[in-house]
Amino acid sequence: MTLFRKLAERAVHQGSLISVAVGTFEAPDGSTFQRDLVRHPGAVSIVPVDDDRGVLMVRQYRAAIDVDLLEIPAGKRDVEGEPPEETARRELEEEVGMRTGRLDKLAEFYNSPGFSDERSWVFLALDLEASQISAHSPEEEAMEIERVALDEVPMLIKSGRLVDAKSIIGLCLARELLR
Repeated sequence: MTLFRKLAERAVHQGSLISVAVGTFEAPDGSTFQRDLVRHPGAVSIVPVDDDRGVLMVRQYRAAIDVDLLEIPAGKRDVEGEPPEETARRELEEEVGMRTGRLDKLAEFYNSPGFSDERSWVFLALDLEASQISAHSPEEEAMEIERVALDEVPMLIKSGRLVDAKSIIGLCLARELLR
């Protein structure tokens, strides 16, 4: 049980994806302090594994770090009331043009709880079937699909070619589960 208490929250920015607030809190000793808080709708990511233990990944530009990253397909939970599983199915189809016959939750986690409430779900997708890709942003339109062998994951991490946290979490869990 926490001994801290939230006293107030004041919005300071409302963007298209996130909002930022300043929260005021009371510590166990009665003192007060403030923290910057980033509010995010949450996200899903998917490890789509084909019959040959290959994973369909995307190479996508990420503006915040000005770099193209190798990642598993993912997307934000931007449809009100949509369950994470449905968001995952939709994002898998939009980003890599695949439907899944089997979707298993691998994990649920907070990305950076020191300042953000973003919660993520990562799923394993099996029994894949081709469908249509439907890009929704300039980054998605320029995105490239890459197939990576599940057995290559440790080398990709060690070499620094795979640095995206959700992808590392999802790929390591999928690799362990499918051994």
